[in-house]
Amino acid sequence: MSGLTIGSVKLKNNVILAPMAGVSDLPFRLLCARMGAGMVCMEMISAKAIMYNNKNTESLLMIHPDEGCVSLQIFGSDPKIMTEQTLRIEDRPYDILDINMGCPVPKVVNNGEGSALMKDPVLAGKIIESLVKNTHKPVTVKIRKGFSKDELTAPEIAHIAQECGASAITVHGRTREQYYSGKADWEAIRAVKEKVSIPVIGNGDVTDGESAKKMIEQTGCDGVAIGRAAQGDPFIFREVIHFLKTGEKLARPSNEELFDTVADHARMMLQYKGEYTAVREMRKHLSWYSAGMPGSAAMRGRINEMVTMEDIIATAAELFGCKDRL
Repeated sequence: MSGLTIGSVKLKNNVILAPMAGVSDLPFRLLCARMGAGMVCMEMISAKAIMYNNKNTESLLMIHPDEGCVSLQIFGSDPKIMTEQTLRIEDRPYDILDINMGCPVPKVVNNGEGSALMKDPVLAGKIIESLVKNTHKPVTVKIRKGFSKDELTAPEIAHIAQECGASAITVHGRTREQYYSGKADWEAIRAVKEKVSIPVIGNGDVTDGESAKKMIEQTGCDGVAIGRAAQGDPFIFREVIHFLKTGEKLARPSNEELFDTVADHARMMLQYKGEYTAVREMRKHLSWYSAGMPGSAAMRGRINEMVTMEDIIATAAELFGCKDRL
């Protein structure tokens, strides 16, 4: 296992929390950082939302010193707007600026943003070049294998990104057409790695230490980004890091550690979001944390109706057999 250097930024390791809308917020990033993630990526932020001073965007921009290395991900399709808004937020304490060219959701793609940029290499290049020239922070790009099975443009976009000054590229081994279904194509990641000399971070179907090692060996990628497998399981970072270092599997967390983590997560959500929002967002996290636990499936309906954090924490204690820790 090795560290990873992106532009002027040296990461402590090459295991990264991928950006996930509605998931990789400040409390969750703090948990993943504590578990050893070499870099944590923020939820994607709209350049236009920054321009219009959207009140929700301000909370998305919050960063805590304990997060360690932080990547801020921005999306848009207008090079001028993206550059101007990047300059507005450049003094914030993030380390790396990431351009989203992989988001598959229709409301983003239909605006020509996210993975739609993979269909327009010229515009993609203009955006990357403008941001590289106008920010002092390393610029990276997140892409997919392609837009559809007939438009596998990842190597081309990666080459353009490198030529325009990008410091690294992350490749999700699925097309936009696939969203998150089917198996990630790691050969697409290898094809990008063979095309460029900047660091390549692989993303897709890394679920444990063994799969992380296989991805690195199969593709030659310089690091791995873990997304959905971290939902309800921030422990995955210490486990993957340990496996890459030693080839040994760590024991899974005890029920006591699981409960303490859920309770800590809930308290941070309260602190940063207030009870109304925190409870509603914590419902999905508790469902993820408790997946597979005895009684968790039957409890899900009850969880989705909870309106106080006290109920969320008490239910977690019940699910994990930790009522004595309340």
